[in-house]
Amino acid sequence: MRRDDRRADGPAPAPAVLALELLVHGVAGASPGELLGDPRTVRVTGDSTAAVFRRTEDADAEAHPERYAGRPVPEAYCWSRLTSGNGARALWLLLLPFMVANLAHWARPAGTSPRAVRTYGVLVRILALSLTVLLIAAACEVALDLFAWQCAGAGSCAGSRFSSLSFLAPGGGWWAEPGRRLALAALVPAALTGLLWYLSNRTWSAYESQPPPVGSADPDTASDAVPALGRPGFWYGRRLVARLRAAHTAAGLLTVAVAVSVPTARHDRGPAGAPVLESVGWATQGLLAVAAAAVAWVVCRRGRTEDRADHHLDRAAVTLLPGAALALLVAVLVHACWARPGWTSAGRLPGDLAFGVLMLGQGCCVLALAAVARYLHRRAPDPTTALGGLGGPAVGMLGCALGGVMSGGVAQRVADWLDGGAVPGTPGAPLPGPPVLLTWQAAVLPPLLLVLALLAAWFTVRGVRERRGLAAGIAAEYPGETPDGPRSRRIAGARAAAALTDSAPWFVGAVSGITLLLGAGALAGAWIGGRVPYEAARGTGPLLETAARTAQDAGSWLIGFGFVLFVAWGRRAYRDPSARRTIGILWDVGTFWPRAAHPFAPPCYAERAVPDLTWRMTGWTDRTGGRLVISGHSQGSVLAAAAVWQLPPHVRRRVALLTYGSPLARLYGRWFPAYFGPGPLTALHGDLDCWRNLWRATDPIGGPALPGAGQGVDRGPLADPVAYGRSARYPLPAPILGHSDYQADPAFAAERAALLARLDEAARADEAARAGEPRPAVAGAVPAQGPGLSKERAGRADPPGTAG
Repeated sequence: MRRDDRRADGPAPAPAVLALELLVHGVAGASPGELLGDPRTVRVTGDSTAAVFRRTEDADAEAHPERYAGRPVPEAYCWSRLTSGNGARALWLLLLPFMVANLAHWARPAGTSPRAVRTYGVLVRILALSLTVLLIAAACEVALDLFAWQCAGAGSCAGSRFSSLSFLAPGGGWWAEPGRRLALAALVPAALTGLLWYLSNRTWSAYESQPPPVGSADPDTASDAVPALGRPGFWYGRRLVARLRAAHTAAGLLTVAVAVSVPTARHDRGPAGAPVLESVGWATQGLLAVAAAAVAWVVCRRGRTEDRADHHLDRAAVTLLPGAALALLVAVLVHACWARPGWTSAGRLPGDLAFGVLMLGQGCCVLALAAVARYLHRRAPDPTTALGGLGGPAVGMLGCALGGVMSGGVAQRVADWLDGGAVPGTPGAPLPGPPVLLTWQAAVLPPLLLVLALLAAWFTVRGVRERRGLAAGIAAEYPGETPDGPRSRRIAGARAAAALTDSAPWFVGAVSGITLLLGAGALAGAWIGGRVPYEAARGTGPLLETAARTAQDAGSWLIGFGFVLFVAWGRRAYRDPSARRTIGILWDVGTFWPRAAHPFAPPCYAERAVPDLTWRMTGWTDRTGGRLVISGHSQGSVLAAAAVWQLPPHVRRRVALLTYGSPLARLYGRWFPAYFGPGPLTALHGDLDCWRNLWRATDPIGGPALPGAGQGVDRGPLADPVAYGRSARYPLPAPILGHSDYQADPAFAAERAALLARLDEAARADEAARAGEPRPAVAGAVPAQGPGLSKERAGRADPPGTAG
């Protein structure tokens, strides 16, 4: 009887389907309580570095889906400690040039020529290797040349001013011979190389070794049409970073060995040298040349493999290369410590040639990179690409400039300290000082800063003029409001300031071009004259002499001030979490990309964050069968889009993407067109049927994701402020929000609800398709935004190394 009653009443109602909103914060981070609007939170999954949190009352939401009818369960992914965690993050300031060089790899134009792409990658990796050699060479200049060779060899420096170095001075004992002083001082740059290896290896095990979810993408169905960020091996750079780390570690050790071997061999080949020691010197230098060739071969041999998660490690290169370099360094140090009676140190070590060759090679590499970038850009022209495809070479040039300023600044500051009140390199100075080229590099810094000030002034004047033009029409955008001049000017000023972001590529291009020209002038001046700028200008006229002296002195003090500021900032960041978070903002933007060019760059936090998000979305939807909206603000929207790209197609059907204040197209699309240009973002929109993007004209970072007409993704510009003047609803003046508080805008809740409704429609459409029924319509849902739902991909896997 009860069975018949149940049949008469019809089938039981379907169980409630749970919906989840996964919030991802942007730069500068946010606490779980701030993201969820409730101080009582609980960690659902994750560790102390990055984790997913919920409100305490939502911890058991899966057991009670009926409580959440008509609203999603809020959940927050907090990742800020990936870039601003413990005090060791302060050491990352030393790695700033490496990070910039790594960005040059990803700023490649969107051309598809495999040979040109590989050439571009090889050139960037060579440029990155030169920065490692430059840093270690600068450490050798300070420790070996300035301290062990010049200061310890001069009694006035080591004996009277620095009594702690008296054991190195002539007549001071066993260590007083120049070769032994050099061997002892070589431990400093060797230790710096070991520190770089340690930092890279430590972060490698925590970031690059995070595997993607099984089945996140099928390598057997990957093709050239698949955007790079959708390939299963994109966020798994374990093999490449391990290989590059071994090569760069070996390069650093070999640089130290060469710095010791060259003066030692030069003495052995002179009249006072012993034939046996000369033969050993020739043998060690031959082995150093072979090892350097092996390093270059490992760096240039292959690039990234993105079509599959490559778990293989090149054991021979990872172990043998740095081990052989260390053995060679030990052999060189033992050879240098051999007794050489009558050997004295005078003048400088041959650093001018070494730094000059490095600088010339970097300039040639940047020019070759520019030629390849222009070729790729012409094959796939895009007017939105930064600097007509030259963004990568411009960024690479900035990385070289930072490396030169940091290395030259340390050497110049130490030389000034050792020389007391004298000017290094001038007649009468107690020490010859650092290589002449480093002094020339310091001298071009004031003209560069002057050009930067003029550019900043020009952009400021342009912003003021644009604000005046915008202010006239602000009040008309708020119907019924009485025009208020100061209020209109404030709103127009916010919009004009936000628009300056669009001029950033030309500012970077101008700085890079001027830096290249000034660097070429410094190299020519050092090689032609062989004297510091003030001495080279003697006899040319009072005006030129005064300008050269002023530039040389000002450059030295500016570099010294910058060095002190750099050390103070790092010291404060080590002790103060708030200062460390400020540095973390810089890393949030600069370390999104994997370490494809430089293994000593700060680690790629996305190689931890993207798998975290992919695992969470895949696991939750498979376990509950629910709907999920991943909601990303600012840099969080980039992480969210990258994670959605990695989802299996069956999971992507149950996921919607809501981005706001997003730099996807405005910044990433311009600077990294091969990965976030119009083509990849359009492909993402085709694969993900439910995607909405909110933006404001006052936002200096966010903008439209797909600005083309008819795309159906962007909603904006949103009104900011939401009210022009006072009213019953807004009795106090509404703030200009700019890049913040998008969730306070009514459009946010409306778009989130529409996306969830669209996911419901898609789920019913799938059920109807399986049952052979017509597709139902849902009122108020987001219109169909693409040619279809989460399409499957077909094609063959890309061959290894085609990603450059």
